[in-house]
Amino acid sequence: MNLKKPELLAPAGDLEKLKTAVLYGADAVYFGGESFSLRAGAGNLSEDDMREGIAFAHERGCKCHLALNIYAHNEDIGPLEEYLERIKDMDIDAFIVSDPGVICILRDAIPDAEIHLSTQANMTNYRTARFWYDQGVRRIVMARELTLKEIKELRTNIPDDMELEAFVHGAMCISYSGRCLLSNFMIERDANRGMCAHPCRWKYSLVEEKRPGEYYPVEEDDRGTYILNSRDLCMVDHIKDLAEAGVTSFKIEGRMKSMFYVATVTAAYRKAIDSYIADPEGYTPDPACLAELRKVSHREFTTGFYFDKPTNKDQNYQTSAYTRDYSFIGKVLDYDNETGIALVEQRNKMNTGDEIEVFGPGRDFFTQTIAGMKDEEGQEILSAPHPQQKVYIKMDEPVEKNFILRKKKGENTEDGN
Repeated sequence: MNLKKPELLAPAGDLEKLKTAVLYGADAVYFGGESFSLRAGAGNLSEDDMREGIAFAHERGCKCHLALNIYAHNEDIGPLEEYLERIKDMDIDAFIVSDPGVICILRDAIPDAEIHLSTQANMTNYRTARFWYDQGVRRIVMARELTLKEIKELRTNIPDDMELEAFVHGAMCISYSGRCLLSNFMIERDANRGMCAHPCRWKYSLVEEKRPGEYYPVEEDDRGTYILNSRDLCMVDHIKDLAEAGVTSFKIEGRMKSMFYVATVTAAYRKAIDSYIADPEGYTPDPACLAELRKVSHREFTTGFYFDKPTNKDQNYQTSAYTRDYSFIGKVLDYDNETGIALVEQRNKMNTGDEIEVFGPGRDFFTQTIAGMKDEEGQEILSAPHPQQKVYIKMDEPVEKNFILRKKKGENTEDGN
């Protein structure tokens, strides 16, 4: 079987997350600059960060894609032209664009730029794909509304050198491929210019005009009031289906998610893809991959549109809250092979006696108890409550820089996972 290994494309909301994605197995990362992408709420990368991040990724064989996927207004044109002039010497592998005018500006500034069409452009059929091919686009980030059957038909009706990219994991939008006006209408924050407030996750009630202050819950039967609240996409058990449909690049959503999320999700999909490529005919999904994905902040999972049109079972009417069963408690900064002691940067409170899990790039987690901790002055401490406090911990197994510590929680909380 002549099978091309799919690309694993991971989100990089800031420089730390970019490096994490690269280390935990991404073949490519995508990120936004400080303007002109649809995640203005993410940390994003300054121009200096971009240079450093691109060099870091390329040294490790990982590609870098820059999102320029706003729908530009007249006032954006001049600043965008100036921005491209400043970054045109950067070795960016591809630009993710949705606006035809932005494509023209990009072509003028960087004639040999590789252009990927953003999912915001709502590409849903092979005739549209051919149109974009004629405009020089060589990869389509498909609309989330396509089924696997449609993707297969699309693949057979477009040029061989046009690639297909699809989202495989992360938040789903209630609006058609993100083309939403709800945020703009309600609080004048334009989703198509990177400022979505996610009102689809809010709780709604009904008020009758002549009865102000009397709120009636908006319900479907007895399921609650979160009528626009989609479950999260998860296709880790369907790697084979995606690859055989002709998907070139498997994209993880999450530029606004944490470093812990990026590391865990990237590692899980890396393991799943590698297992499939090693034995395509005999491949079966590894339950451990799905178990790992449940350890990061997430909503209940769905397969979206891939197998059929979503139903009410793909919505969560009870709550818009995330499930957070594990805390990201620390990141390894250094490790002494002789003593087995790691220098750890605290990310959430940890205590002596906590049972924790430790994992890193390319290896499964191991479990241990924190037998003791010392602060930077070498004093024994019972807990590490201070943000980014540095502590020394004896490890039961060898670790390396950038390994991650997590612990299971008794109940859901709102910390940053």
